[in-house]
Amino acid sequence: MFLFLNERGVLAEIGWDGPQRNKLWRYNQHYFDDLNAINASARCDRHEALLEDWLQSNAPTTGTGWESYPTSLRIVNWIKWLQGGNRLSPGCVQSLAVQARWLRRRLEVHLLGNHLMANAKAMVFAGLLFKGNEPKEWLKKGLAILERELPEQVLEDGGHFELSPMYHQIALEDVLDLINLCRAYERPYPNEWNGIIRQMLRWLKVMQHPDGGIAFFNDAAMGIAPEPSAIETYAARLDFGHDAPVGDGVTDLVSTGYFRLQQSAAVVYIDAAPVGPDYLPGHAHADTLSCEFSLYGQRVLVNSGVSVYGCGEERQRQRSTAAHNTLVIDGQNSSEVWAGFRVGRRARIIERQAGVESGALWVKSAHNGYRALNGSPIHIRTWRLGQNELEVIDEVEGRGFHRLDVVWRLHPDITLLRVSATEAELRGQAFLVSLICEGCTLNVEPTTWHPRFGTSVNTHQLVLRDANELPRRFITRLTWSPR
Repeated sequence: MFLFLNERGVLAEIGWDGPQRNKLWRYNQHYFDDLNAINASARCDRHEALLEDWLQSNAPTTGTGWESYPTSLRIVNWIKWLQGGNRLSPGCVQSLAVQARWLRRRLEVHLLGNHLMANAKAMVFAGLLFKGNEPKEWLKKGLAILERELPEQVLEDGGHFELSPMYHQIALEDVLDLINLCRAYERPYPNEWNGIIRQMLRWLKVMQHPDGGIAFFNDAAMGIAPEPSAIETYAARLDFGHDAPVGDGVTDLVSTGYFRLQQSAAVVYIDAAPVGPDYLPGHAHADTLSCEFSLYGQRVLVNSGVSVYGCGEERQRQRSTAAHNTLVIDGQNSSEVWAGFRVGRRARIIERQAGVESGALWVKSAHNGYRALNGSPIHIRTWRLGQNELEVIDEVEGRGFHRLDVVWRLHPDITLLRVSATEAELRGQAFLVSLICEGCTLNVEPTTWHPRFGTSVNTHQLVLRDANELPRRFITRLTWSPR
């Protein structure tokens, strides 16, 4: 029995490459992540049988399992399993060499990003496991890619350049694995990797909610990458100590574009970032100037998250501006997301500043993602976080008549007690929140939240709505008290 993306499948019924499951599910089937999962040793006999079944059922070079990305992850997982003191049959060892040779000729230079990083990691793993001239070439190629790609993909503030906290976790684990492997083989590695690890750990710490999970910007969900706590524990085992907790104040992740505001029990995460690298925005959402909010350790305002990949309506909905806590103009997306992993016209940040004033933390930013609409609207948003209040000011400059919606999606555990045309009362586990809006009408709508792939949780969103001539200005003010 397999369980991937919260969907089950029995090998005897679906095989290794049948049509009953989607591509991403099949990819996970061929990764062999469970070889190195928690308590994997208790399933050793089952794993050995599964390895042999894969060997007999997946002829070299054919099927989903031999595509470059699942091949890369499988090579690493098989070698980790072997280095953990487990047995690989002679047939599996021979297959590993064949897989490495096959991958070397099919590196995903056309996709770049996390795919090429995974390819390079597999080349290093295979190059250190095997002996001879060809494995030396694999190792040399993998290290050459890493030398080029790590400075490109890990920005100066430590964030991964695809601007997804989930893919940041994956990239961070990759670098930790490479350091661990090099030390195990007593192989020197570039000293720069140590600094990269420390910066990436700090970035991950900044982008964590108090509940220990990541903020949801761009493609982000739980359960795909190791939890932040697991990554920090792994890093500590490699002598990368824990950073001090992120404290009160404004934290500006300048290179990636995110902000974190923290004032006592309240934490706000702000996307004042580009959608991603201009040449690689595949994991981008139309979420510019969106935000998330936690209070007393509980999430209150959440972005959509991700439950599906591929090219369907639900994937498009989850990437849309309306699925995030930001302003929507005329029902359009601020960036033109299309297909499963494509972006056309992109929102550009045209203003970005922050500070502290009279004890309140503030961030102000603007984007031009709606410039193609009549009157060329510009969205300007200001956040002010005080001791017991969060104020968000949305201004829309430009001309013409437009429909304007400000979306606030509630975490499913937040109870909506009361709502009127201008005010709502919310209850969390340990607090009460009053939300008041000015300059618009408050509406309640059903929606969903997607904390994991294959998961859709019912919740509600508050939508501040207006239709009028520009310029316009709205205010959302949240005040809270413990209960």
